[in-house]
Amino acid sequence: MAERPEDLNLPNAVITRIIKEALPDGVNVSKEARSAISRAASVFVLYATSCANNFAMKSKRKTLSAADVLAAMEEMEFDRFITPLKDALEAYKREQRGKKEASELKKKDKKPENEEHKSKEHEEDAEEVKMVEDEEQKEVENEEEDVEN
Repeated sequence: MAERPEDLNLPNAVITRIIKEALPDGVNVSKEARSAISRAASVFVLYATSCANNFAMKSKRKTLSAADVLAAMEEMEFDRFITPLKDALEAYKREQRGKKEASELKKKDKKPENEEHKSKEHEEDAEEVKMVEDEEQKEVENEEEDVEN
């Protein structure tokens, strides 16, 4: 848990970005208003988390799930946010699946290259070994000829 109330505030940069995205261009927000919005957002997050935690505890779980958060939003009478939250959750899940699939494809693509590279290296090594063996064989033959002469 946080030791000071200020530790519970969301970062100012995040709050400023959210405010700018929510308002039309040319609208200015005072420092005092940003601070009030930041505190209100922090209180909202804490309250929503506490309500969601109650749902998790009722289900004898220690991990909050998206369903807990959605149930908390309903309990807090923020029904109009449930559909947009579900849509955002689905978009997030699709994005994560896409990233996972891309990562798996990337791994598959790298693997054959590595195997092909290793195969080429093995072939080159085998050729080099063969050349060295041939040279050694020639040297042995030359030495035998010298001994005979």
